[in-house]
Amino acid sequence: MMKDPLASYPGYVLRRAAHAAGAELTMRLEPLGLRQSDVSMLILIEANPGITASALGRMLDIQRANMVPILKRMEDADLIVREAIDGKSMGLEVTRAGLARLADARAVIDQFENELLERVPAEHRHHLLPALNALWR
Repeated sequence: MMKDPLASYPGYVLRRAAHAAGAELTMRLEPLGLRQSDVSMLILIEANPGITASALGRMLDIQRANMVPILKRMEDADLIVREAIDGKSMGLEVTRAGLARLADARAVIDQFENELLERVPAEHRHHLLPALNALWR
């Protein structure tokens, strides 16, 4: 058996865990025609009706140049619409079709999250989310 000294580095292990979990969630969302970024945006737009694209980008740490094609793709798929909120700003809203797709995605995500937590020993589960949030918030 090979030694793995990298497993003693928390940052490395965190990156590997995030990559593995992300790849699995991507695979599960694929049949819905959604990406993780799409679902994240739909969740935030639903929670913050009228949010601007720039505020959404700041929340998700997505650069403007990357936001434009994502939002365009989501508009073309009838998941979101832009609506004027004042003379120069446009707010984002989730469409009915977007809400239906989001409900399907939430079912997938809820199942995935439950299975993910089951992999963590029971005595550590209540510490997991606070520990992860402490690393980036």
